[in-house]
Amino acid sequence: MTADRQNQDEIFGYARQIVNGVIENHDEIDDLLDTYSQGWALDRMPNLDRAILRCAVWEIMHNDEVPDAVAINEAVEQAKELSTDDSGSFINGLLSRISATKTAK
Repeated sequence: MTADRQNQDEIFGYARQIVNGVIENHDEIDDLLDTYSQGWALDRMPNLDRAILRCAVWEIMHNDEVPDAVAINEAVEQAKELSTDDSGSFINGLLSRISATKTAK
């Protein structure tokens, strides 16, 4: 491995943690998305947006090591780069509403 490469085991380990977390908490995550999406049914969202949202909601609700603002920002940036023109603002608003419910508890 070259000196300038990041530790791939750590990156893959965290990716595995996210995937397993989304699978284990799928119903809760989708309930939150459905409740706070304001007029958008999950099945109407682009597949990529849904995947980004599920990962970010898992980080917000189940990973205290990642600040909510970081999870939201990373999701927004992924959506801006990879999805539709409107996805970034939609994801930002939806994740912000979900994060606010967590802090209100």
